[in-house]
Amino acid sequence: MPCLDERETLEACITKARCYLVSRSIEGEVIVADNGSTDGSSELARKLGATVVDVPERGYGAALLGGILAATGTYVIMGDADDSYDFGSLDPFVAQLRAGADLVMGNRFAGGIDPGAMPPLHRYVGNPVLSFVGRLLFHSRIHDFHCGLRGFRREAILELDLQSPGMEFASEMVVKATLSGCVVTEVPTHLARDGRSRPPHLRAWRDGWRHLRFLLLFSPRWLFFYPGVALFLVGLGFGTALTLGDVTIGPATLSINTLAVCCGLVLIGYQSIWFAVLSKSFASREGLLPRDVRIERFRRWFPLEAALLLAVGAVVAGVVGLAAAAAGWDFKPLDPTKTMRRVLPSVTVLVLGMQTALSSLLLSVLALPAARPRSRDARASADGDEP
Repeated sequence: MPCLDERETLEACITKARCYLVSRSIEGEVIVADNGSTDGSSELARKLGATVVDVPERGYGAALLGGILAATGTYVIMGDADDSYDFGSLDPFVAQLRAGADLVMGNRFAGGIDPGAMPPLHRYVGNPVLSFVGRLLFHSRIHDFHCGLRGFRREAILELDLQSPGMEFASEMVVKATLSGCVVTEVPTHLARDGRSRPPHLRAWRDGWRHLRFLLLFSPRWLFFYPGVALFLVGLGFGTALTLGDVTIGPATLSINTLAVCCGLVLIGYQSIWFAVLSKSFASREGLLPRDVRIERFRRWFPLEAALLLAVGAVVAGVVGLAAAAAGWDFKPLDPTKTMRRVLPSVTVLVLGMQTALSSLLLSVLALPAARPRSRDARASADGDEP
């Protein structure tokens, strides 16, 4: 139970959890991860027989991770200490864990939400939207990404190397478990009004944005690749047509101004596609995301040498195009409606070549094996000191 000044409700939560363990003859422990309480919560928890873990780093995720690390059981069930979840009704979680699940999520929308237990903004907008985004981006089947009551196999979650110290820890657990191929299930759970007299620690807009930001950053396809492909194709299609001449659509005539915009879309889209490849490669290298066979296949099909050769060809083509545009200049004022149809595409192709060269070089750097930290004895020997 993560805890920050929860003295009002902590006793009820601990009592329910201990009674549940006794009633089901489960050998377990109640851990309170105290995150700097000043209202005597930790002292009360100790008196009630709970194990108190002091977590100095502030944040919901930091408190939970401290409690998980301190746990000694095979399975862990986490839940808020505000008495909004019933720790005496954990049978569905235990059954799923014993059946082989790595992560069991509670679903408050399926189990029932008491009037006033969840603000309307969270109930009808925040949670449904963020859960939908999570399902869309990561092909998850979870319908309540942010339920605070969930159970999991301790070792499976520790292997995910969760890092988020704040509220987005809840999303990180589901996302990484899904991407890593863990068995993730969902069971209905009931949400009651919490028993606190103070406002909750949750900040709707700030924490909602942090959840959304995390989901997007962990999905380079949706953050970079798909938007990049869309921009590139739109720019390329209209730009190619405008290179040949004006395009009339209804009452509007598109000319070189639109061509300039299309060239910009091509460049932005192409760079965004490379960002997707580079960010996915980096995330896989650092263990933030699982290895992606598509990135490895891309490296094999499009090695550095081929990329540089293509880049040189594009640069040469761009320079030739610019030279052709300059060849007909007689040092008199030019008609931009004619000359820019050569200059803009030529500059675009030249820049695409440079982007290809630079991005492929960076991709090759990311493919290098990560440096392994040397042992203390090896460092001492290298510095000339006795081990």
